Amino acid sequence: MNDTPGSRRNGLGLFRPEDNFPSRIVCLTEETTETLYLLEEDWRIVGISGFTVRPARARKEKPKVSAFTSAKVDRIRELEPDLVLGFSDLQADIAADLVRHGLNVHIFNHRDIAGIFGMISILGGMIGCEAKAAQLCARLAANLDSIRASAAQFTTRPRVYFEEWDEPMISGIRWVSELIGVAGGDDCFEDNSRQSLAKNRIIADPQEVVRRAPDIILGSWCGKKFQPRNVAARAGWGAVPAVANQQLHEIKSSIILQPGPAALTDGITAIHKVLKAWQAGTAAC
Repeated sequence: MNDTPGSRRNGLGLFRPEDNFPSRIVCLTEETTETLYLLEEDWRIVGISGFTVRPARARKEKPKVSAFTSAKVDRIRELEPDLVLGFSDLQADIAADLVRHGLNVHIFNHRDIAGIFGMISILGGMIGCEAKAAQLCARLAANLDSIRASAAQFTTRPRVYFEEWDEPMISGIRWVSELIGVAGGDDCFEDNSRQSLAKNRIIADPQEVVRRAPDIILGSWCGKKFQPRNVAARAGWGAVPAVANQQLHEIKSSIILQPGPAALTDGITAIHKVLKAWQAGTAAC
C-alpha cells in the first residue's frame, strides 16, 4: 500500500522518532472524525462511520467502513490503520474483534461535557498535537461561556423535557442535560441523565412527563424526524405547559446526540435559541 502524506515509515520500513504518532486512523463514530478535521489533521483519517455527517466533506473524502454496532472488519484491516477509534460499550464487540486481529484500538466512553473536552485532549495527545487540541478546547469553552453569560440574563429558567426517542420514550443523556443547564434551562429528567445506557433512561409511564410539567419539549429522535403533533396528541399531555403553549421544538440529532464538538457548538446554540425565545415570550406576557 502506498504511504499517505505524513506517513511514519521511511524507506527502510522503520519508524522515525519525530513521526512516531498514528498516521492511518479509522474513526468508528463521528465525533473523532469531526475533531480531527477541526484540528486540521484529517489527512490521518483512512476510514469513517457511515453515519458521519460532520463535516459533510468527510463523506466524500473518506471510505465508510462501519455503522455503529457493526463494522467491515476485513475492509478496516485492508486499510492498515495504526489506530482505530470508537465510542462506548456498544462498540465493545467490534473493538474486541479488531484487537484479536492485531490492531490498536481505543474506545472513548465519555458521557458529559467534561468528557468531551477530555476526548479532544486525549486525541490531541495521541497524534502529537497537544497544542492544537488545547486551542480547540479553548474555543469551545469560550462558546459555552458566551452562552452561559447570555442565559444568566434570564429572569426565569424554563423546565425542559428532552426526548431522545419516542417508542419507548427515552430522556436525554448527561451531556445533553448539562448543555440544557448551560443554555439557561432545567432538565426535568436530570436524574435520568446520569444513566449512561439508553435502556436505563426509558420513561415507562408517559404521565411522569405530565407530572413534571415541562415548559419546553425538545425532541431529537436519532435517525427520524421529530413529530410535535404526535407528541402533543399523547393521552393527558394537553395539560403539559409546553403542549398548551406550543413549545415543542426539534433539535437535529446530528448536532446534539454525538458527544463531540457539534454538541458544544451548533447543538447548544440551537437549544439556547429556543430557550431565549421562550424567555422573551414570557417576559412579554
